[in-house]
Amino acid sequence: MAQVLILNPPYVDDFVRSARWDARSRGRVQRHPDYICVATGVQRQAGIDVRFVDAAAQNWSQGDVESLLRHEKPEWVVMHASTPAIANDLAYCRIAKEIAGSKTILVGQHVTAVPEDTFRRSEGSLDYIAIGEYDHTIRDLFLGNNPADTPGLFYMDDFGQPVRTGPRPFIDVNELPFPAWDFIDTAWYRDGGKLHPFITLLSGRGCFARCTYCRDPQLMYGHENRYRDPELVVDEMEYDLSLFPALREVMIETDTFTADREHVEGVCREILKRGLDNKIRWSVNARSDVKRDLLQLMKRAGCRMLMVGYEFGTQMALDNVKKGMNLRRAKEFTENAADLDFTVHGCFMIGAPGETEETARATIDFAKSLPLDTIQISGVAAYPGTEIYDWAEREGYLVPKDWDEYLDENHEQVTVLDYPQLPKERIDELIDTGLREFYLRPKQVVRMASAIRGVGDIKRKMHGVKSFVDYMGGNARKRKRSHRAPANIEHDESAARTESESNPGGKNE
Repeated sequence: MAQVLILNPPYVDDFVRSARWDARSRGRVQRHPDYICVATGVQRQAGIDVRFVDAAAQNWSQGDVESLLRHEKPEWVVMHASTPAIANDLAYCRIAKEIAGSKTILVGQHVTAVPEDTFRRSEGSLDYIAIGEYDHTIRDLFLGNNPADTPGLFYMDDFGQPVRTGPRPFIDVNELPFPAWDFIDTAWYRDGGKLHPFITLLSGRGCFARCTYCRDPQLMYGHENRYRDPELVVDEMEYDLSLFPALREVMIETDTFTADREHVEGVCREILKRGLDNKIRWSVNARSDVKRDLLQLMKRAGCRMLMVGYEFGTQMALDNVKKGMNLRRAKEFTENAADLDFTVHGCFMIGAPGETEETARATIDFAKSLPLDTIQISGVAAYPGTEIYDWAEREGYLVPKDWDEYLDENHEQVTVLDYPQLPKERIDELIDTGLREFYLRPKQVVRMASAIRGVGDIKRKMHGVKSFVDYMGGNARKRKRSHRAPANIEHDESAARTESESNPGGKNE
């Protein structure tokens, strides 16, 4: 029985906690829990008996989690909490205490931003919050350190008074182990834009940029790029292939992978040196300012797809969220990437401070003007703890009055900002308009069809098409709200699956 259970708790089917927006994605994407699997590896490296369970990716029920807790009886339960699901996550803290007597810890952006509010809502079911980068904080607790002497903690003392220990120094990322991927199955994770099966990889932490909406630099990993040595990055790719020999793609999820030329060149040369370019494809998050010669090197080393945060089609909107990008350079970069035969996915938003109908239309038109293979459009996220959240709350532009209102009735992304000149409802309409106009153009249909290379591509495209039609058809907004949040510990025992049926936390055999 594991001393420590690290749990990615379930909420509703297809809910994603490890993405940049906590929600059921429109494309029904499920992302790997990379950060928390690295933290699991840190615990194991320290000799701690630990188990990770991705209940969210497996769409577990409350009964499945209860069966796991009865079987494991962990001393500690750690969970990654989420803004819209915080009531659900705190309910699982209560369940862990009542069933297993576990001490509970929450980690993640939401609880880092609002620790006192989280403790107030917990009603005694929560013991600790690990603030920010939590890998070493939870390790120190498990090794028996005095909480008062453990940096990076928030908790309530014996008199019910909040205690926040001093800040914890950022980790040297070269000391981090590889993610504990042996606790997951790649079949649980899907994305219509990736080659299957695929896995994610973090080549560093932190981001130098000052985008007002981005949670991780502001709350978790800081505004300094911390890159792993290229040799370690490629070591991890080989480790991934040894665990999953059928792997077809590695997605480098580092926000700023292409921001440091030396890092990119080092990774590419190491891939070429080891001949990995002939064994696996890889994709990256990219800034829209990568030079053509660096793109050429990446292509030679086996890079397939670029996920690019263009965000807006006007310089005003880019400047108002402190994106630090230039439209002219973005267009030049995209033309170079398309010419070099990269698949390019564009990420766009509507709802920047000062946004109007005209500027929103300019973003849609900008997306359509670029040689992109696929796009996504979202409303601007304003999560607690970010600069844009504080601004929107202060100015009266923030829509949600409670955390669960960050999702719509189908638990999908919903616009959270409302302006006098551009109301929330109109932002939602423009998002749908932009997606329709981009994807339903004959030119785009032909472009996407011509990119199909085999049965695997057909399956991926069909998943994407089905999700798109489902969303555009309005079915998502018509379906009734159906929480699976555990509001009460009592439930029908006959409805819970047996341990053998649910196979709690184990890999699919």
